[in-house]
Amino acid sequence: MDNLNTVLQGIEEWSWIGWLVLIALFLVIEMLTLDFTFLMLALGSGFGLASDLTGLPIWAQVIIAALAAAALILLLRPPLLRRLHRNEDPTKSNIDAVVGLHGTVLLQVTSLTGQVKLSNGDTWTARAVDGGILPPGTPVSVVSIEGATAHVRPTAHEE
Repeated sequence: MDNLNTVLQGIEEWSWIGWLVLIALFLVIEMLTLDFTFLMLALGSGFGLASDLTGLPIWAQVIIAALAAAALILLLRPPLLRRLHRNEDPTKSNIDAVVGLHGTVLLQVTSLTGQVKLSNGDTWTARAVDGGILPPGTPVSVVSIEGATAHVRPTAHEE
């Protein structure tokens, strides 16, 4: 029992080093992820370090650090993420820009073959999503993209 008390005293006496290591580790991970989650965990660990320096027992330090990190993640992280992403270009790109576009069938589209010209000027290999046959000139819209193939369905109007 004396050995256990000695170990626990050593942990409590040197726990500030553990808090510093956690803070450094979380900050390094944050630099790699840039998601603010590990920054909040590092700040929570800072609260754990501060509570250690006031002389609180290790169990209280852990509870304070966990509560602080949870509060920061729930309250501070969302507005920081919104502020970070507020000036991003809302324009869709790549596949996201193609899904939803309208076009016209160039070569008959079936579930196996076909070709469409989209409103952005691109020509795509196409497949009919419903398994039907779409003759040339049929107005279509892109439902999804799989590889280099547009999955299309007929629409009532041409754009």
